[in-house]
Amino acid sequence: MDAITIPEPGGPEALVWAEAPDPEPGQGEVLVEVAASAVNRADVLQRQGFYDPPPGASPYPGLECSGRIVSVGSGVSGWSVGDEVCALLSGGGYAERVVVPAGQLLPVPQGVDLITAAALPEVTCTVWSNVFMVAHLRPGETLLAHGGASGIGTMAIQLGKAVGARVAVTAGGPEKLARCAELGADILIDYREQDFVEELRKATDGAGADVILDIIGAKYLDRNVRALAVNGRLAVIGLQGGVKGELNLGVLLGKRGAVTATSLRARPLHEKTAIVAAVREHVWPLIEVGAVKPVVDRALPMPEAAEAHRILESGAHVGKVLLVAPAWQR
Repeated sequence: MDAITIPEPGGPEALVWAEAPDPEPGQGEVLVEVAASAVNRADVLQRQGFYDPPPGASPYPGLECSGRIVSVGSGVSGWSVGDEVCALLSGGGYAERVVVPAGQLLPVPQGVDLITAAALPEVTCTVWSNVFMVAHLRPGETLLAHGGASGIGTMAIQLGKAVGARVAVTAGGPEKLARCAELGADILIDYREQDFVEELRKATDGAGADVILDIIGAKYLDRNVRALAVNGRLAVIGLQGGVKGELNLGVLLGKRGAVTATSLRARPLHEKTAIVAAVREHVWPLIEVGAVKPVVDRALPMPEAAEAHRILESGAHVGKVLLVAPAWQR
């Protein structure tokens, strides 16, 4: 098969489409012929040499994919050769074939085409596990999602609205905020021009956010805590703004708040299996009735992964950027 390899860490040009060994499914695994993958921030970090795959994972980037099962390993039940699926991966999505633990497979939702389904696994699993399984967002509460126009943000808006929450977002500029509004966001904050703490306070009559989903990290830590409502929950899932920040425990204590930080890629198999099962139970029905939809900015041929990374790093996108395997290009 061919795959996107990284002979040496570096800029987007470090991504090289080259011949690679064919993977073989082991116990409890299936082999998927990849139709498409999607680009995530973690792929950029891996390309730069800052985020190695977990032990035993594929060395190639790509944390999600869609495709068709072509082989089933021993001990797998409920899946058959020919099934169209999408999958949460620890790596290997930027390739023509990838091995997937059966517990990390999802059927392609009704009403979603196979290519577009590649946009779903990482965002649905990330948002559902953090906003609902960890932070326990409830109907009537306020969710603040930073990076509202990102893949994570566009999914957080829709899932928040689907469960009856009020959703606030930060995004850069009126065009991205308009797209967030189209998806259902109630409170629109331009982080380039506005202070999200003050804007959120005004929009919530001083209450703040019950749940904050944060991709920035250290740079926003103090302001996120100040933006929390009493009994609020801050879920940190990204470090785009640095890894070390100052936390005012007095403010956090006064709000009876909680701060959690999680990653998805390095979680053990049983935790990923539980998250995928919860997504299939709670999110897939919303997608199939059209209440939630994948948001895809554009799809590029997989050998052009370097260009896809440039787009992601420039911020010139809303939702997900996909990579389509050569055999599946339309």
